[in-house]
Amino acid sequence: MAIVTPTRLRQTLSTSLAMYSPTLQDLVHNSNVVSGVLKEKGALKPYYGAEIRVPLIIDKLRAQWFTGYDKLQNSPRELVNSAVFTPKNVAVGWTITGTEELANKGKAEIHNLVKIYMQSAQDSMMDAWETALHADGTGMGGREMIGFGGALPIVPNVGVYGGIDRSSVGIWQTSTFHAATDFPDIGTEWNSTTSRMILERVVANRSKGKRHATIAIADIKAYQAVSAACTAIQRIVDSRTAILGFDGLQIATPAGPITVMCANGVNTVMPENTIYGLDLEGLAIYYHPDRNFVPLFEGDGLRPINQDATAQYLVWNGELVVENPRFQWRLVTA
Repeated sequence: MAIVTPTRLRQTLSTSLAMYSPTLQDLVHNSNVVSGVLKEKGALKPYYGAEIRVPLIIDKLRAQWFTGYDKLQNSPRELVNSAVFTPKNVAVGWTITGTEELANKGKAEIHNLVKIYMQSAQDSMMDAWETALHADGTGMGGREMIGFGGALPIVPNVGVYGGIDRSSVGIWQTSTFHAATDFPDIGTEWNSTTSRMILERVVANRSKGKRHATIAIADIKAYQAVSAACTAIQRIVDSRTAILGFDGLQIATPAGPITVMCANGVNTVMPENTIYGLDLEGLAIYYHPDRNFVPLFEGDGLRPINQDATAQYLVWNGELVVENPRFQWRLVTA
């Protein structure tokens, strides 16, 4: 619904000739640090086919110490299996009447109405995508993308993910830490005194060699405690994330540096008192190249046979996939 009702202030004249500011101001859409960081870090990957199948090493061969006539063991083991994910679809649609198109052509045109709709559809889709990114995939009757709510659950040993039952396959479980209960030697509150030590402990415990979560996505409450724990000289901003327009605190840990990002902004859907620890080598957002935020119909859209209008949709197809849960974690700070 338009925010004003008089005809002279409605959609057509808002995009056509008048003494008007040439810049469109966005009043409705959210910022999205998560998708920006994942894209910059190369975690967006194309896929083809009916499903997304991730091969997994689920066991290892056993070494044996022996001497003399000891029998050498060589029992059969199944080393490889797969996690299977079903891609999800999301669409944003709009229509434009022939009358609006005629009023927005030639010398009268200040802003291209079709392009405005396309940009708005892209922004609206990113909002829906960001909401799904923090959800568990049960929205819209299970049609929604499985976000961090399902990929990095608060209770990590419950539920089926990628066709694998977490309760019976321990190596398929992510980790969840609670600042109030899991670090009694450090403290029971998340604040400027405890936050950095807890973060160092979590990263160290969920690492192997050089492999660990390199990105932490935090809500503003969790982020501020980390920021307050650092002196001005210690607040090293990661230059790569700064290019995206978001400052990230690069914190040294026993396993290596981790960049702490704040998922703030108007209408943010980031859960409060939460930090996601992400190992981007084991995380991907798979998308189909033919439906990667593109129009559903060719050209400006499809015209119904009995109406003077044009209909169009913007569509995306894919899924967020945690391919290796070993170094992924969630920290509940309150």
